[in-house]
Amino acid sequence: MKTSYYIRDKIDRLPKGYVFTYIDFITDVNRREAVIKYLNRMVASGEINKLSKGKYYKAEKSVFGDLPVEQYQIVKDLLEKNGKTIGYLTGYGYYNSIGLTTQVSNIIQIGKNEVRLALKRGRFKISFIKQKNTITKQNIPLLRLLDTIRYIKRIPDAPIDTSCYRLLVLLKELGEKERRLLIKLALKYPPMTRALLGALLEQLKISQDLGNLKRSLNPITAYKLLVSEKILPTTKNWNIR
Repeated sequence: MKTSYYIRDKIDRLPKGYVFTYIDFITDVNRREAVIKYLNRMVASGEINKLSKGKYYKAEKSVFGDLPVEQYQIVKDLLEKNGKTIGYLTGYGYYNSIGLTTQVSNIIQIGKNEVRLALKRGRFKISFIKQKNTITKQNIPLLRLLDTIRYIKRIPDAPIDTSCYRLLVLLKELGEKERRLLIKLALKYPPMTRALLGALLEQLKISQDLGNLKRSLNPITAYKLLVSEKILPTTKNWNIR
């Protein structure tokens, strides 16, 4: 089959918004240049879009033009490798998804065990947050919650009180097993994160023992966070001022 027919047929069968590379079309090493050349020709004719060097997608259309690509598609090679989870989406996109901010950022944040320098793909800047816990599909939702607590002061257009109230709602929805795991994961986060999590969980009057969290903190260290006592009266028990 001619290279052009092979590429076009495969692209026609791909879902819209799916990001692919020239490697997905190579069946013969000698065809590499031909594949790249034809893909770039399709970009020039408007049949497909180019996300960044070597990455393409078939845009989903609306009456207002091309729809943006999902964040997962843009960075999926940084999240999974050979079927293993190596990273997870967190930060601004997550804050937006749980209603903490309405801002749509062009910064995509990824939690990884081994961080790397920030990079760009199209109009998106991709930055990395070091995650000290082992990353699994099961604990990613909890890691995202802990990241939110850790960076609560940096959430765009989100007052601390509003963020704490929303976090209380999300923490209350967790089951007992999830909360136990959350506390265990929190032990590898900075002290301020542990202190605020302790205050939030104590406010919910949950049955979990918070002793491990309390003992992990220096009793003479105070943490600065301007949160109303009406929202979180337990902060004084965790040296949050």
